[in-house]
Amino acid sequence: MGYEEKYQQWVSKPDLDPQLKAELLAMSEEEKKDAFYMDAEFGTAGMRNLLGAGTNRLNIYVIQRANVGFAKYILAQENGAERGVAISYDNRHKSYRFAIESAKVLAHYGIKSYIFESLRPTPELSFAVRHLKCAGGIMITASHNAKEYNGYKVYDDSGCQLLPEDVKLIVDEINKVEDILNVPTATDDEAWPYMNWIGEEVDKAYYEAVKTCEINHDIDKSNFKIVYSPQHGADNIPVRTVLKELGYNCIPVLAQCMPDPDYTNTKSPNPEVEASYELSIKLAKEVDADVVVITDPDGDRLGVVAKHNGEYVLMSGNQSAAVYLEYILSQLQAQGKLPSNGVMYNTIVTSDLGELVARSYGVDVEKTLTGFKFIGDKIRKYEKTGEKVFLFGYEESYGCVVKDFVRDKDGVQAVLTAAECGAYYKAQGKDLIDVLNDLYAKHGTFKESQVALSKSGEAGLKRIAEIMSDLRADAPTEIGGLKVVTVEDYQTSIKNSNGVETVIDLPKSNVLKYYLEDGSWIAARPSGTEPKIKFYFSIKGKDAEDAANKTAVLQKDVLNIVHEN
Repeated sequence: MGYEEKYQQWVSKPDLDPQLKAELLAMSEEEKKDAFYMDAEFGTAGMRNLLGAGTNRLNIYVIQRANVGFAKYILAQENGAERGVAISYDNRHKSYRFAIESAKVLAHYGIKSYIFESLRPTPELSFAVRHLKCAGGIMITASHNAKEYNGYKVYDDSGCQLLPEDVKLIVDEINKVEDILNVPTATDDEAWPYMNWIGEEVDKAYYEAVKTCEINHDIDKSNFKIVYSPQHGADNIPVRTVLKELGYNCIPVLAQCMPDPDYTNTKSPNPEVEASYELSIKLAKEVDADVVVITDPDGDRLGVVAKHNGEYVLMSGNQSAAVYLEYILSQLQAQGKLPSNGVMYNTIVTSDLGELVARSYGVDVEKTLTGFKFIGDKIRKYEKTGEKVFLFGYEESYGCVVKDFVRDKDGVQAVLTAAECGAYYKAQGKDLIDVLNDLYAKHGTFKESQVALSKSGEAGLKRIAEIMSDLRADAPTEIGGLKVVTVEDYQTSIKNSNGVETVIDLPKSNVLKYYLEDGSWIAARPSGTEPKIKFYFSIKGKDAEDAANKTAVLQKDVLNIVHEN
C-alpha cells in the first residue's frame, strides 16, 4: 500500500482522533509522504519517532498496534498474563495517554498492568519489573530527543530491554495487524479490573536500593555543593530524595524542576549538548558549587560538569565513567571487597580509557554492541552462572549502571556515584578533572568526540545507507595521514587486521570501526533512535593538545571521505 492510499485510509476514518485529523488535513504532499512512506520501526532503544499523524509517527494507533505485538510476547511467557506488565512514562506530550492506551490493549488480552500514578524514570521502571516480578515492562519516553518526539520501550522479566531476537517476534506479530486504525482494545470499564496503580511502595524500595551504591558512608559531605537539574524530566524527586537522605548538599535548578513537555527553561534536554548546562552553570557560579549534574528527561543519563581551577569543565560520558570506575574499584580494593572474578561492560564505541582503568585493577572487560540491553543481557548471563561478578557497565552516551538491581542506564545511581567520588576526592584536595588527568598520566591521553550528520525523511534514510555502503565498498586505508591497520565490520562479522580475517563474536549490527596505527579508532554507525549517522572518534595523543589537534584533522578527513565536507 502506497503512502497516498494510507493517507486516504486515515483521513477517511470517521472517528479518527480530532487532533490527528486536523493535522492530516493541513499536510503538504511532501509531509504526507514522510508521514506514511514507512512504518515506525524498533531501533537501538525501542520505537522512537516524531509525534503526529501517520504510520511513520508516534500516535495512539501506532502505540496500540505495538502493544498487540507485546501482548502476544507476554502471553507466551510462563503465567505472563497474571504476572502482568509494569508501565511508566516521562514528561513528554502524550506520554500518559500512551501509557493508558498500552494498558487497555493489554487488558483486551487479559493481561494485568501496574501503572505508575505519575511520571517515573526509566531505571525505576526496570526496577519495578523486577520488584513486582512482572513478566515485562513498558516505558513511554523518547529519552533525550527534542520535544517533538516520543517513544515506546519494552522490557523482559529481568528488567532488561528486549533483545533483537525477541523484538523480531514482536514485530512479526505487529505486522500481522491488518488494520492499524481498528486495533482491538478494552473499553475503560473493561480495562479497570486489569489496571493497578503503583507509586510510593515501589519508590521507597528503589531509593533504598540506590543508597546501597554508596561505598564510603563516612565521607565529609558538609563542604561539598552539588547543583542539580532534571531538565524538566522524571528524575527530580528520586535524585533529590536520595541525595537528601544521604546528607548531600543538593541545590536544585528550580526553573527546570517542574515536569514540562516543552522544556521551556532549557535549550536542550540532552546532557550531550553543552547548551543544556547553561542555567545549571549559572547557578553553580552563584553558589560556588563543586559539581553540576543534570539528568535527561527519562532519568537514565547523567551529564557532569566539574569545577577545576575556578572554571566549570564539562566531562564526556567516557571521561566521567572512567573516573567513577577508578573510584569504585580503588575503594573496593582498599576495603578488601574487590572480587577476583569481577567484570566491567562497555560498548564497541566507548573509549579505551575505561578498559585500561578496569584492567589495572585486575577486572575483566567485555564489550557489547551499542544499546544497554546488551549490557543487561551480559549481567543476566553471569547472574545465572556465577562465573563473574558484575562491577560496572556504561556507554559513551552518558549512561551507566553501578549495581544490577536495575538492568538499564540509571541516572539516579550515577548522580550518587558522582556525588560520592566528588566529595571523597575533594577531601583529598582534588576535583574530578584532577582525577581524570591522573588517569591520562597513567594510561595515556584520550579525546573522544562525535560528528553526527542529520539526514531526515526518506531521502535521508537513503543517504545514510549510501554512506555506509560506500564505506564498505571502498574502505579507507588511511585517515588523516594515519594508516588504518584494522577494520571491523559488525554487519558481516568480519575483522580484517593487516589482511588477516577473523570472526567477530557479536550479533550483527550496521557498524564499521577503523583502528589507526597510533592506537586511535573511528567508528561509523547509523543512529537507532534519530535520523542521523554518527561518527565516533577515540583519539590517542601525547597530551591533551596533541589529541585535540589530531581529532580536528581526523574529523575533517572523515567528512571528506564520505563527501559531506
